[in-house]
Amino acid sequence: MPIITITVAARPEVALSRRLAEQVSGLTQTHLKKDPTITAVVVHYADPEHWFAGGRSLAEQNLASFWLDIKIVDGTNTKAELADYMEDVFAKVSRTLGPTHHESYILVHEVPAAAYGFGGKSQEFRFISGRMQAAPRAA
Repeated sequence: MPIITITVAARPEVALSRRLAEQVSGLTQTHLKKDPTITAVVVHYADPEHWFAGGRSLAEQNLASFWLDIKIVDGTNTKAELADYMEDVFAKVSRTLGPTHHESYILVHEVPAAAYGFGGKSQEFRFISGRMQAAPRAA
């Protein structure tokens, strides 16, 4: 149930948005074991003339860049899974965007289950409800 926001330094393109959303959702399933049917991805665009890295605009440097922000429930992934995710996201998004500035960022927010949810229910509520349904009933 992650929500993923990816901002790219590029002109808005529907095909690029779709490709990025599919790639990131797939990598999130592969590395973080998140269900793609309840993964949301929002793609934003920033003009490369107005995105600066190292004191110069990306347009001047003829480079792309991105910032990916993902929110997941804390404690659901290991440090190794998170590291592999970041490495693979950087590699695949960079291939999609073309030459990419090394100052492209991935931020994984691990948030408490009680403070994060969808459809009006927290992940903690879903966990507890699932445990209660799975528990054997006393006779």
